[in-house]
Amino acid sequence: MAKKSALNLLISKTCVALVNGMSGWKQTSRTRLANFLASVTWYVLARRRKIALTNLRLCFPEWSEQKRVETAKGVFRNLIRAALDHSVLAKGTEAQVLEMVKFEGKEQFEELCKTDKVIIVAPHFVGLDAGGIAMNTIVRGASLYQTQSNPVWDKWAFDARKRFSDPVLIPKSNSAMKEVIRALRASLPFYYLPDMDHGARNSVFVPFFGVQAATLPMVSKLAKLTGAKVIWGIAETTPEGYVMHLSKPLENFPTSDATADTLRLNQELEQFILKHPDQYLWTHRRFKTRPEGEPSVY
Repeated sequence: MAKKSALNLLISKTCVALVNGMSGWKQTSRTRLANFLASVTWYVLARRRKIALTNLRLCFPEWSEQKRVETAKGVFRNLIRAALDHSVLAKGTEAQVLEMVKFEGKEQFEELCKTDKVIIVAPHFVGLDAGGIAMNTIVRGASLYQTQSNPVWDKWAFDARKRFSDPVLIPKSNSAMKEVIRALRASLPFYYLPDMDHGARNSVFVPFFGVQAATLPMVSKLAKLTGAKVIWGIAETTPEGYVMHLSKPLENFPTSDATADTLRLNQELEQFILKHPDQYLWTHRRFKTRPEGEPSVY
């Protein structure tokens, strides 16, 4: 076991060193390598392939199986490209990061941060790390951080996210929301990923592409508690890099009904996904928790 653990750490360190070395590569070169690696990992990562296809079958029953497979393969390509692009996020200069990540709505976001508390709702598009790290060059903010089991990957990801403006990274825990509220009340914009299945506790079931999905109503509750404005932060992958789309504040949000607010966010998220379905993280088990009496879909 000790030998296996040591080998895994060595492999991880080697992979990190190789990826870091790509920070000076052109975007087209990283993309070509990602396309090649994706054709391999599509067969190697069978479990993730199955999860992605299951999600797509649930959410798009009207699609042909060929379209679902093509979309899932696109997800693999974009995911691996995003991983290779972390070379710039981890080792590139600020100028290199901003060359790779462009912004739409930057000026209005900067003005909003001067006058209001802000929650950036950043769903799981594959470019969310690129968008989040690039945002740190604009303003110091806060976000939740999930500690990785592999210490090499954990340090690499953590250090990359801390490079600019020294953002507040709050480890996910039972007391994390207290830290989030404290950060918002200190006027630190909060970068929040709302679309993961965290179990039935504290979640509500609302439809996501017609399938009941356990969803934390945290955006609505945080906005109501702190008076924060809520905007979307959608990271779009482009041939040249990424575009971080920062929306205007949501109107009539929050309401007195946190479940209705959460459903609204899911419905708006669906519209973003339909524009680029192969850029959404279908490889995570979005429907892991089922309503009482329903069997597992995975």
